[in-house]
Amino acid sequence: MRSRFAARPARLALAAVAAVALTATASATATADSRGSTARACGTKDLNFKVSSETQAGGYLLVTAKAKSGVTCYLKGVFPSASFGSSADTEVAPAEQAVSENVTLSGSTAAYAGISPKTTNNDFGREFERLHLSVAGDEINSVTLDLPETVKVDRPIATNWHADPADAVPFSS
Repeated sequence: MRSRFAARPARLALAAVAAVALTATASATATADSRGSTARACGTKDLNFKVSSETQAGGYLLVTAKAKSGVTCYLKGVFPSASFGSSADTEVAPAEQAVSENVTLSGSTAAYAGISPKTTNNDFGREFERLHLSVAGDEINSVTLDLPETVKVDRPIATNWHADPADAVPFSS
């Protein structure tokens, strides 16, 4: 009888060790699965863009970015890489000094950036009908977008990408 009672604690200990091993394996699998399902950084080719004219803050261009069908990715909270022409003075500068939160895009979720084409109080500038745009760091894949109207460009600025279009209004300092 004694050996029968001695065997029972051994079986309980073995079951406890097995339960701990299974829990650790399940936790590791869950962690690996959750990492696999997190969004990756968006590339320019992952997105569809739309540009509209807004009148707030003296007028600006609102760029809306949405992920293409089947794509889930995030836009880093930095300003887009954009220019109105090929010269350095038509490249947008940041309107914000800090990095915003990343915006995850999938389905109908959109990200917004505001571009003020003219931040000077003079009559100088050049007129453009198109905007060259890409996700920062993916300039090789830039797209050219027709603007809703011709704009005069002089020292343009852009906001970071935001989840709310109200946060994408560029105010020059």
